Amino acid sequence: MENVFSLIQARRSVRTYNGIPVKPEHREALAAYLADISTPWGITPEFRLLEAGEHGLKSPVVTGESLYFAAKLPRQEHAEESYGYAFEKLVLYAWSLGIGTVWLGGTLNRDAFQKAMDLGPGEFMPCASPLGYPAKKLSLRESLMRKGVGADTRLPFGELFYAGDFHSPLDPEAAGTLARPLEAVRLAPSAVNKQPWRAAVLDGAVHFYLKRTKGLAGDASTGDLQKIDLGIALCHFQLTAEEDGLKPELFLQDPGLETGADTEYVASFRISP
Repeated sequence: MENVFSLIQARRSVRTYNGIPVKPEHREALAAYLADISTPWGITPEFRLLEAGEHGLKSPVVTGESLYFAAKLPRQEHAEESYGYAFEKLVLYAWSLGIGTVWLGGTLNRDAFQKAMDLGPGEFMPCASPLGYPAKKLSLRESLMRKGVGADTRLPFGELFYAGDFHSPLDPEAAGTLARPLEAVRLAPSAVNKQPWRAAVLDGAVHFYLKRTKGLAGDASTGDLQKIDLGIALCHFQLTAEEDGLKPELFLQDPGLETGADTEYVASFRISP
């Protein structure tokens, strides 16, 4: 996938589709990409392309769609981060083909999706998304939803990223070669746009934390929604860093930084030039 940072900048959630089925060549490209997706945790969700009509799939916030994709995986440590990471890779790849998506967790007929995914014991399906070509004009409902969650706004760089500890905001200019990968994190989508990621740059590594939003923990059917959000952010960081010629390597070692009670360590990337 080329021009990752540009895709991240341009991509938006799409809830209004033009009703034209996804072209066969695009379906083939998506299926091939799905078969090759991996994550740095070594956990790969099982993805499927699902016909809306065949399986009775729908969402009250989506119009004009005929195809969805979803994924399932066993409940295990780092499952949610892996899900978010892999799912976002497909979201970005779809956008590179001109195909829109939108993350759906609560606003779908979950029983029908779980049946279509043949969900087994010990497995869960956090999210799904339609796949289709964006309509030329947003529906009134979509316009109101985007406005309601502030979909086109993000927290400032210095409120998300820090130098050495969580008392010293990081300036984009001081971030150097990490500025673009961190900006890609800042632009990432998240549940109701809460942007729960925080990161501290320390000793050649970037340490990512989850700053929890009360009431957004998720449940047994979705898993931890905000850890999925962190998986999205980590995907943006790694893909952009690699595009910029850096060599990010995921590792799990809490540096023990002082944080608030609502903030927890998730993962780190060691950066090699």
